[in-house]
Amino acid sequence: MLANAPLEEPKFGQTAFSLTSDLMQANPAIYWGDLLATCFVGYATLIGAILASGVVLPLILGVVSVLAFYRGVTFIHELTHMRAEEVPGFKSGWNALIGIPFLVPSFMYVGVHNLHHARARYGTEGDPEYLPLSHGTTLYLLAFTLFSALAPIGVLIRFALLTPLSAVIPPLRKITVERFSALAINPQFRRPPPPRSQKREWFVLEALACLWAWTLLAMVFTGVMTLHAFLVALAVASAVALINQIRTLASHLWDGDGHHSMSHTEQFLDSVTVPPPAMLPMLWAPVGLRYHALHHLLPRIPYHNLGRAHRRLTEVLPPDSPYHRASNESWTKVVGGLVKRIRARPRNAA
Repeated sequence: MLANAPLEEPKFGQTAFSLTSDLMQANPAIYWGDLLATCFVGYATLIGAILASGVVLPLILGVVSVLAFYRGVTFIHELTHMRAEEVPGFKSGWNALIGIPFLVPSFMYVGVHNLHHARARYGTEGDPEYLPLSHGTTLYLLAFTLFSALAPIGVLIRFALLTPLSAVIPPLRKITVERFSALAINPQFRRPPPPRSQKREWFVLEALACLWAWTLLAMVFTGVMTLHAFLVALAVASAVALINQIRTLASHLWDGDGHHSMSHTEQFLDSVTVPPPAMLPMLWAPVGLRYHALHHLLPRIPYHNLGRAHRRLTEVLPPDSPYHRASNESWTKVVGGLVKRIRARPRNAA
């Protein structure tokens, strides 16, 4: 698809912006209502899954908890594009309800995800969220997906051990910041130190995450939290990470080579939207992630307006507009196409 894409189509992006400029204001009531309801369902069903007897009921409650917390964690993506004054206190509220409990405080993504949108970085080694997956192998694709289930153990080690150790070992601190302080999928990515304006927030959130990690471990080892409860919570967190990685497979076509940047249009065409009438994306791509291509085109549109923006652009833009080429029917079609391209590519070109 990228080979047929024009290198630059400034009028395409400008037209899309002009058609949706009235949809770029976040609604605080929607954000807070969604987050609070999501957290209530997530924590209530998690407690239920821990306390319920038998097999079927705990499993059902666990699945609901996973989907709720997956939605809750996904709000970290909104934080990266949200101005603080748009939804006052939302970042702090999200960190208290989701970020710290799940050991993914907002600094792990804020200041990182914006690099994925940078035109000079997208699809290159400097992009924290891109890998040339279509140039790899199906075995690598499988490992890439399954390895994500270990993420909760990874962040527990990061905040329980690396945070205190790196505070007293400067060389380890540099490694911790560069390699273990970003929710990134690109192992080549190295995070730069936080700017002065973010150092205080980073310190506070990292300290709170460290305190929570040690508190969690102490509760388990002293019996305040049963091993069963800890393992259920760990399983829920692992399932959240796994679903997110499965979703990631269908967020892009992954046709970049990992070295050359792409134009704005090429970024858009390498990204994926799975719009209605497909219904399952409401679960595996919540909080607007089903409109991932649209988000790359117009990242300032809040998640609750992406559906309206997509319908408007679909209706107004001409049939030959590049916009329509980013829409796909389902996760199966997107990932199936990725696997086909991997298998069709000569191995010496991988």
